[in-house]
Amino acid sequence: MSLVVKKFGGSSIGSVEMIRHVASLIAADHRDGAKIVVVVSAMGGETDRLAGLAHDIDGNSRGRELDALLAAGEQVSAALLAIALKKSGVDAVSMTGAQAGIVTDDAYNCARITAIDRSIIDRRLEAGCIAVVTGFQGVDANGNITTLGRGGSDTTAVALAAELEARECQIYTDVDGVYTTDPRVEPQARRLEQITFEEMLEMSSLGSKVLQIRSVELAGKYNVPLRVLSTFRKGGGTLITYEREGGTLEDARIAGIAFNQDEAQLTVRGVPDHVGVAARILGPVSDANIEVDMIVQNVGSQDGVADFTFTVHRRDYKRAFAILEKNVATLGAGRVRGDDGIVKVSVIGVGMRSHAGIAAKMFQTLADADIDIRMISTSEIKISVVVKERHMEKAVRVLHEAFGLAKEGLDTARGGGLHRADRGAKTG
Repeated sequence: MSLVVKKFGGSSIGSVEMIRHVASLIAADHRDGAKIVVVVSAMGGETDRLAGLAHDIDGNSRGRELDALLAAGEQVSAALLAIALKKSGVDAVSMTGAQAGIVTDDAYNCARITAIDRSIIDRRLEAGCIAVVTGFQGVDANGNITTLGRGGSDTTAVALAAELEARECQIYTDVDGVYTTDPRVEPQARRLEQITFEEMLEMSSLGSKVLQIRSVELAGKYNVPLRVLSTFRKGGGTLITYEREGGTLEDARIAGIAFNQDEAQLTVRGVPDHVGVAARILGPVSDANIEVDMIVQNVGSQDGVADFTFTVHRRDYKRAFAILEKNVATLGAGRVRGDDGIVKVSVIGVGMRSHAGIAAKMFQTLADADIDIRMISTSEIKISVVVKERHMEKAVRVLHEAFGLAKEGLDTARGGGLHRADRGAKTG
């Protein structure tokens, strides 16, 4: 009898009626003979509500007590779902992270799982019971409740699937899979039947909220097949595994077009072109806990100066600009220029490893559309360009068409596209 771990996010269990619906899905699979472990997030918006209560009392609330508070949201979900399952005639038990044997380190608010005692859940499963486990939490060596950080329920589900040697870890959301891009930008976007862990990691790093990046890394490390499914629509979803079926090693297949709107560009002009200047520019920015993404330094001119350009989160633009302006004199540089009206557009696919023409095709497609490229960054399976924000939708559409990502007759309903709407954190 195969074991499946099913995780339901806050958007899937946001009301009593939705919890009843989820219970019916689980019960049907259980009656078909599957062993099932369920991981739940807090009901939609509940984690933010609890955090807001703590903030109203102490705006700097952190640590042990905040974790004890936030963990309550998942406990409510687990108990309600277990009640619904029992009502439907299926034996179920709700379990906190501690009761499920999930042990973490003591890094409150961002703990990491160190061990899982699988025998606890195994005993429940052998008795024919469904274990409904709270996601996002565990307990440290001293018995203190800890949480794994926002989105941590995905990590809980993957960790349990790895420890219990599950056949598959199924992530149920309000979308029915991973799409070639955001269908709100390109209506011809299609749902992908399968993508690789590497492609999903790139997607998650660009901010797609379909899966938390930490959970994808963990699934790849322990080779846990992931499947993204819709709670509300039937279908096979998107399978995330090591290799995509079909095609050949030389296939220049592209998984999708991603975009990131949370970008701003900064340039320090007239920088003395000598060893160590990059560290002198970026050191103060890093000290301010500002994350730097793409970096370009042009070749020094005959007068020994160069321009140094990099991108940051848009929310950090003003702070980074102020830091650079303050330090420009000590650098012996000219002036600082900035632009917070840019976006990053990326082509993602394992196929580009063995195909040299992807970059040229991307650049020519954008040139034909009269879209100017400001910066370029590459990896083995991703090519990213920075363009003006006003060109974002056009860039996504022409690239989507150029790489043949839309196919007539395939499902083009809304899903979790390879895109970035914002950098907002999701709940546990």
